[in-house]
Amino acid sequence: MSEQRLRIAIQKKGRLSDDTVKLLKACGVKVNLNTQRLIAHSENMPIDILRVRDDDIPGLVMDGVVDLGFIGQNVLEEESMMRAVANEPTAHKVVKELAFGGCRFSLAVDNDFDYQGVESLANLRIATTYVHILKRFMEEANVPYTSCMLTGSVEVAPRAGLADAICDLVSTGATLEANGLKEVEVIYRSTAVLMQREEALSADKQDLVNRILTRIDGVQSAKECKYIMLHAPKANLEAINSLLPGSERPTVMELAGNSDHKSIRRKLYLSFTN
Repeated sequence: MSEQRLRIAIQKKGRLSDDTVKLLKACGVKVNLNTQRLIAHSENMPIDILRVRDDDIPGLVMDGVVDLGFIGQNVLEEESMMRAVANEPTAHKVVKELAFGGCRFSLAVDNDFDYQGVESLANLRIATTYVHILKRFMEEANVPYTSCMLTGSVEVAPRAGLADAICDLVSTGATLEANGLKEVEVIYRSTAVLMQREEALSADKQDLVNRILTRIDGVQSAKECKYIMLHAPKANLEAINSLLPGSERPTVMELAGNSDHKSIRRKLYLSFTN
């Protein structure tokens, strides 16, 4: 890869990967991603895409191997704390919070567990993949516990007798329910972010990053608004305008052959949650 090309790391598979690729394409980055190849080159911009494991992305950015990384806040937070403990570089910049990848990191226990607050977990064994985020929460709560590190299928730990509770990512809660667990405490909320290495980029690279950030703003803003058009009696314009949320006055146009009605056009700004 050329040093003159912007290097971006993304998750090689999964929902976050799919949403990231859609965002890049919506920003005008033309790239053909072959599932068998870990590196792809943009056809219209000096950009190289590296497809890697999600937990490798923070380190690649912090070590300056790549310039940008699309990553979940939960992974970034966990890897940052892990590298700090190992006395490895952690410097980076979060340059954009993204409108996808939303999830929560929660404590869950068996449906029959009498949970009366985090103190109920005192001296119990908790299975998790994110040991550092859990450790910080439990220490702040001043609750002693034993950590059980699992890298997958954390939700089976209570039934398998490996732990008394779990701390894992939750999106809909369906996986917890299927395994006889109930969510009892949200300890961290996460969304996808775009991170950049701390070391300054060349002027050309930074200009390209700024262009991408501007386009991301445009894409995300477009998803948060709808455009409505209607024909209505002239006498009802103010009443209709008061019912439509938005920061701008509507566009009102004459209708050919009908002076009593108007054509109304307006953007509606809506809120969406993951």
